[in-house]
Amino acid sequence: MKKAKIPTIIGIIILILSLATGVILVQNRQIFRLGAEGQNSPKDVRISNITPDSFSVTWITDNQNSGFVKYGDSVGNIINTKTEESTSPGQTHLVNVLGLNPQINYFFKINSEGNDFDNNGVTWQGQTLAASESDQPALISGSVLLATGSAAKNALVYVTAGSKLFSALTSQNGSWIISLPSSINTVNGLLEISVLSGQGESSTAQIYAKSANPVPTMILGQVHDFKNLPPSESADIPKASLGVPDIGTPSSGFDIPEKTATPSASTVTLESISNNEIVTSVKPEFFGEGPKGTKIQITVESDPITDNVTIPTSGEWNWEIPKDLPEGPHTITITWKDASGILRTLSRSFIVQASEGPAFVSTPSATPKATTTPKPTATSSATPKATATPSATLKLTPTATPFPQPESGSLTPTVLLSIMGVGLIAISILLWKKSYA
Repeated sequence: MKKAKIPTIIGIIILILSLATGVILVQNRQIFRLGAEGQNSPKDVRISNITPDSFSVTWITDNQNSGFVKYGDSVGNIINTKTEESTSPGQTHLVNVLGLNPQINYFFKINSEGNDFDNNGVTWQGQTLAASESDQPALISGSVLLATGSAAKNALVYVTAGSKLFSALTSQNGSWIISLPSSINTVNGLLEISVLSGQGESSTAQIYAKSANPVPTMILGQVHDFKNLPPSESADIPKASLGVPDIGTPSSGFDIPEKTATPSASTVTLESISNNEIVTSVKPEFFGEGPKGTKIQITVESDPITDNVTIPTSGEWNWEIPKDLPEGPHTITITWKDASGILRTLSRSFIVQASEGPAFVSTPSATPKATTTPKPTATSSATPKATATPSATLKLTPTATPFPQPESGSLTPTVLLSIMGVGLIAISILLWKKSYA
């Protein structure tokens, strides 16, 4: 009669293993969800570019994903949405919220990869400016490179002027443009620029607004000090316009093209190089036009090289640098006095990357690091907790029973328990797969 109990014990063991498998799958599903939400949760959330009818929201995620902003004029009325500027998934995100009303407090949440996030249970909020606080916009621009010399794509650029914050994303070639109020010069004109990439690389710089057209090239991983740069040629931030490179700009080797017409320039120009151009010669030649007889001073940095040139009667000037330049970023600055005796300045940045040498070697600047204001870090408000694994204890105590024992070889109890165990395993697997769907 004892042999009849052996198949029954096997069925009970299968049932216990089924229960344990189900518990493990449920726990793994919870851990997966917690990890996925953490990778997609928005971090370093900032509000910038605030105007009477708009503001921008920026954030960073650990994973490459897409998101959008849900907003409204009250916590219970968050029904509007704005999508990101970039159409491709990434780790850096910027959303411009447009069409708002002046001096209204707006509330918003960030949807990242299908999940809504707030600031630790508190809805983010930002207030638009009063209509009287807006003034004529002005533009500044620049570019960002990786330490390897390649363009820093989709990096977040922040410009702090006084208590105001402005932002933009770099393009595929690493360039950026930010609109500033023209009254920025009243805050001593000092701008603090910081760049953040999705991979955690950063760069900072300080520059006066009057010299920020354009901002010299910034290299991720470096701290730049541009406060000693002379004012731009316009002596002010440009009003909603950007300088366009001359048509027919020569290649980066600076070969002087033949000209058939006599130039009639009324101001000094630099035609051999466009801003932020990468050249393949360590000893480039610079040329341009200008009024005949004008004396110009040419300075090339980082290791300053200064020379004076007088524009001949032809109106065309050219100057060859006397020594080889090291690979990396450089700046050429031309100063002269115009017909009215006003000192003018023309400045452009370029990068030397010789074709026969290594790809690029960056030279950090030993300069003070720009300070940044701590920003709130958004985290998911819901924190799922793992469920403790139940412990099943089986105690077998032989007792007398009035019911007849199954005969030796009977498999009925074993089959029933096995079916129950297999069923539990199947249900657990279905629930597990559903959580990943």
